[in-house]
Amino acid sequence: VQLQASGGGLVQAGGSLRLSCTASASIFSINVVGWYRQAPGKQRELVATITTSGSTNYYVDSVEGRFTISRDNAKNTIYLQMNSLKPEDAGVYYCNIQPFVVRGYWGRGTQVTVSS
Repeated sequence: VQLQASGGGLVQAGGSLRLSCTASASIFSINVVGWYRQAPGKQRELVATITTSGSTNYYVDSVEGRFTISRDNAKNTIYLQMNSLKPEDAGVYYCNIQPFVVRGYWGRGTQVTVSS
């Protein structure tokens, strides 16, 4: 199974980006999915998660109120709407499911750069 994130880019502080993540198999509909990010020189951190129904979501404190995770099971796609971006939000963003995380499998991420 391949995971591929897209939608990153260069944006000014205060701007917005919408990330998308697709999988080559229908794994999102039966798993909690998370968005993670890794800044240069830092460990990868969990940013947000969404349950299979989308009814219960988690956000790390630093993005609460600015980021929104959503899913479209029919399209096998997970989204991350990022508003009011800050320079500290920069990094490579990945989506993943827990069974892959524990196995150390990560798909292709997307780079987010925020200029101050």
